[in-house]
Amino acid sequence: MRATTATATRTALGATMVAAGGLFGARSFRRRYGRPPRRAAPTQPPTRGALDVSLRTANGLTIRGWFIAAAGADGARPAAVVVHGWGGNTADMAPLADPLLAAGMHVLLLDARCHGRSDDDEFVSMPRFAEDIESGLTWLRQRDDVDRSRLVLVGHSVGAGASLLVASRDDRVAAVVSIASMAHPRVFMTRALGRHLPGPLTTLALRYVERTIGHRFETFAPVHTIGRVRAPILLVHGDRDTTVPVADAYELHAQAPGRTQLLIVEGASHTSIGAFGDDVMPALHGFLADAGLTRAPERQGP
Repeated sequence: MRATTATATRTALGATMVAAGGLFGARSFRRRYGRPPRRAAPTQPPTRGALDVSLRTANGLTIRGWFIAAAGADGARPAAVVVHGWGGNTADMAPLADPLLAAGMHVLLLDARCHGRSDDDEFVSMPRFAEDIESGLTWLRQRDDVDRSRLVLVGHSVGAGASLLVASRDDRVAAVVSIASMAHPRVFMTRALGRHLPGPLTTLALRYVERTIGHRFETFAPVHTIGRVRAPILLVHGDRDTTVPVADAYELHAQAPGRTQLLIVEGASHTSIGAFGDDVMPALHGFLADAGLTRAPERQGP
């Protein structure tokens, strides 16, 4: 998570700027602003022995990822699909691989379309992130070393919202770890675009975004989808997040089902995944163990 908060804000707003394309009718403009700037993705695996994975999306694109098997795996193990946020790639989420592996889970780190090593598309959106996550779930369910009844989604920012969307329509998902998810994309975009556009143009911009991605915001807003998730949920949010305010986490928690835990991380920003330590990792292990997915790793030392 090396991007600055300002950069994260600009890239998160990229999809909304396709509205200007609606004013000019320019397909090239939509392609330019409907996709995040692509950061260079590592060509080497995040850990020795990781399997280079290529998956096909519903519209024929190739998305790439790394599959890391839990050490000493015997029989079918639980597994996690781990997805970055807007403008990110697998390297951003790699710090979460070790604690998941330590809990006895296989890990599939995915690059969503238009990110990392995956193919480009005309545009990318939260629903398309969700499609890529579903491709990852399908791939895992075909493996003999994966317990299909214990699949977990771990997402950051847009990837977190997409994970909630997937879980809201797939009851087979066993748990969701949502990191820094927005509550409602319309509110998020209105707040950000309002700094640059007058109200009427902001409204037109948002309508154009909906038309471009083929979905109304209400159908995939995390504040709505979270209530339909039957699996346990862990909401993680930094109290210094200036991209997605911590108030969004409280709003999500208020609408969440009963088996939802909220963890506010002191001093963490929107891009603090690499710095998660004593506050988050024990909570993650405890959440997975409480959900009956893993056995919490034993503490070392006194």
